[in-house]
Amino acid sequence: MSDYHINIFFSEEDGGYIADIPDLDSCSAFGATDEEALAEVKLAKEAWIEAARQAGKPVPTPRYRPAIYQTGP
Repeated sequence: MSDYHINIFFSEEDGGYIADIPDLDSCSAFGATDEEALAEVKLAKEAWIEAARQAGKPVPTPRYRPAIYQTGP
């Protein structure tokens, strides 16, 4: 089973790292380090999924893959 792709990047504007999950709308987190941002977005993912389930909304399957991982013509 695959898991959701997580992007992590440094934001000059925010002065820290941002992590987001493209498959989960508006699911992102901030951290002073990339490790902290990753830990925070993992918590955000669990909260996002739980909130969607409680609201009766669908939870998307992991689909996003950056171009570097895509194969084919």
